Amino acid sequence: MINLKEILKASILIVDDQEANVQLLEQMLIEAGYLSISTTMDPTAVFELHKKNQYDLILLDLQMPVMDGFQVMEGLKKLEVDRYLPVLVITAQPDHKLRALSAGAKDFVAKPFDFVEVKTRIHNMLEVRLLYKKLEDYNKVLEQTVLERTAELRESEARFRRLTELSSDWYWEQDEHGKFTRIFGPALEMLGIRFDTSLGHVRDEEGAQWNLSEREELEENLASRRPFLDFVYSRTTPSGVQQYLMVSGEPMFDSAGRYTGYRGTGKEVTDTISPKKINKLK
Repeated sequence: MINLKEILKASILIVDDQEANVQLLEQMLIEAGYLSISTTMDPTAVFELHKKNQYDLILLDLQMPVMDGFQVMEGLKKLEVDRYLPVLVITAQPDHKLRALSAGAKDFVAKPFDFVEVKTRIHNMLEVRLLYKKLEDYNKVLEQTVLERTAELRESEARFRRLTELSSDWYWEQDEHGKFTRIFGPALEMLGIRFDTSLGHVRDEEGAQWNLSEREELEENLASRRPFLDFVYSRTTPSGVQQYLMVSGEPMFDSAGRYTGYRGTGKEVTDTISPKKINKLK
């Protein structure tokens, strides 16, 4: 919410080619308690003044020589692209009101002035303007927070990936249909296994043979959506070399509890494990 103190501190510019009108409006605002009031009788100066000071409200007369209020508003729009145009027009011509609103003005006051009406419209428009500025500031803070959080997540992901690479040879993810969605790690190239991104599965070397009973046990646990730790299974390479692979995995669920797939790690353990010490699912 905007309090009265904030409204009275808002910056206001009075633009009118008639000195009497400028003095009248300025005195009215001073008596109402407004603290930041500027004036000009030169409509051609409004653009630069607003560019420098970013007024919260511009009281703008429409009937002025050299440059009328409509032309002034066209110039101000270049400063307030896709933003709030803080203009309250002053006019003695009833038929100008609709045109002024269509040109971007947010409200109007009629000559001769009804001081109660003028003060009410100024107060209301400043309240809206200051709320709009607060919303802009909030959105900027929110945008910056999102950027910072995104950077933190990327940094966290990079750390996680590095830790995964240090503790295992590869990381993998599957969707709810069992298709691989992510695999990274040098072991895939070392083993001759390729990840087919278009089909979502791994493609083994031609001629390699897996231990079918071990593969079936692993696939059964995947189908049952059970977590598993250090499951070892083996394959024979096309050259006849026996290799042992160790994988761990856990099912993934979204915030609604819906199963979304699996993720896990794996590594080659041929040089560190004996066939007699192969651990099954834990």
